[in-house]
Amino acid sequence: MKLLIIYGTTEGQTRKIARFMADILKGMGHEVTLADASEDPPGPGLFDAVIIGASIHMHKYQAAVSHYITREASGLNRKSSAFFSVCLAVASDIEEEHHEAEQICSNFLFNAGWKPRMTIQIAGALKYTEYDFFKRLIMKMISKREGRSTDTSRDYEYTDWNAVTKFVTDFADKVVQSQGKSVVIQQ
Repeated sequence: MKLLIIYGTTEGQTRKIARFMADILKGMGHEVTLADASEDPPGPGLFDAVIIGASIHMHKYQAAVSHYITREASGLNRKSSAFFSVCLAVASDIEEEHHEAEQICSNFLFNAGWKPRMTIQIAGALKYTEYDFFKRLIMKMISKREGRSTDTSRDYEYTDWNAVTKFVTDFADKVVQSQGKSVVIQQ
């Protein structure tokens, strides 16, 4: 099966997750094309299935991902497709933050006109060592409020790699099962 994975990233965690997914799919024997949304990725037409990922920053996803999905929505809606949303709020114990991340995702997909068959919310990372002074200060305050580490001398990764593995293998298995059939895949 030929799969296309497109991602948008700000700090690199979404790219890391997309590469991890690509490695899993290749290990399953699939042909995978991995593309950054900001680098003129291919359209969905030549692929059996498409996975797109983006991260939430300031209540928005990367503009390149938004433009791609809006431009290719009709083609994406004819394919088996999935969306993964990366957000640090997913690691929070505060239920309101989970709901907010889900709402941002739902509104984004609705406004773009895309109906992926599967979606997942994935926790990202705190990259203190890469932030400038002001961002590090803001992220430290947020982390303190949520009971996370405020040691800014190192980075913290909250991505649940087992959940990512399950999501991508379930998606691939469902696509393979539905090839040649008109089946709606839901999570």
